[in-house]
Amino acid sequence: MTVTAKDVMDTTFLTLHPKMSVTEVVKVFKKASEEQKSKSFGLLVTTDQGELVGMVSMFDVLLLMRPKHIHIWGEMNDMDVTGFLDETCRRAKSILVEDIMTTDLISITPDTHLLFIVDIMIRKHLRRLPVLENGKVVGIVYISKVFYHLMERPSCMT
Repeated sequence: MTVTAKDVMDTTFLTLHPKMSVTEVVKVFKKASEEQKSKSFGLLVTTDQGELVGMVSMFDVLLLMRPKHIHIWGEMNDMDVTGFLDETCRRAKSILVEDIMTTDLISITPDTHLLFIVDIMIRKHLRRLPVLENGKVVGIVYISKVFYHLMERPSCMT
C-alpha cells in the first residue's frame, strides 16, 4: 500500500492574510492552538483566492521582540526592558504579515509519497509542508503526523 500526503495531511487549518498585523497574528496563533488542542508554531499565508504566498512562524514574530543590539548589551540583570517591550508591542500593530513572512517555500502535492516527505523534512529541517493542488492550498503535513504514522506500525511497536 502506498502512503501519500493525502493520507497524513490535515485539511482543516487556520491561515493568515498578507495584510494582517502582527498583533492579529498572535491572536490567530492562540486560536489555532486552542482549536487543534496542540501548539501551532507556524501558519500559512494565503491570498483571498487561496493561493499560498508565505508562511509565518512564532520565530518570525519573536524576531520582532528581540532588540537588534542585544549582543552588545551584556548582562541584562540591571536593565528594565518594560518600556522596550511595550514599544515593540505597539509597533507590532503596524507591521504586516507580508513584512515578516517567509516566501521561499517548499510545497508538495497530495500524491507525494510519504518517504519523499520524510526526506524533504529531514534535509530541509522542516516541521510542516503545505500541500498544493492546482496552485491552491488543500492541506498541510506536520512532522508529528508523519512521525506517528510511521512509528505506530506494528513492526515498530513490538
